[in-house]
Amino acid sequence: MTRSVLIVDDDPFIRRLIATTLEDVAGFEIAEAGDGIEAIEAARACDPAIVFLDIDMPRMNGIEACRELRTIADGTIVMLTAAGPEAEAEARAAGADLFLSKPFSPLDLLQLVDSLGA
Repeated sequence: MTRSVLIVDDDPFIRRLIATTLEDVAGFEIAEAGDGIEAIEAARACDPAIVFLDIDMPRMNGIEACRELRTIADGTIVMLTAAGPEAEAEARAAGADLFLSKPFSPLDLLQLVDSLGA
């Protein structure tokens, strides 16, 4: 069974890092989005099991996108953040499940995915 992972970040380097790291994890189909608006469209198309969602993005930030995604997707939402506890509290209130602080290593990412049983 193929499960989707949606990677949402306005930095193409971060998206590429996550996608490349997860390509080796069997059974994942990778979708990417550059902002919150693209994320909503992508989530409707692929129903992701995991969403990696940056907080600070143009057009629609990660907090607003998280709130919207909660209404259309059942997957785990992992916020990617360099922001402090205030932003994390806001993201949690919007429906975020987990947090991965930037900068993170590919190993951190794989351990997180592994802990989700994905």
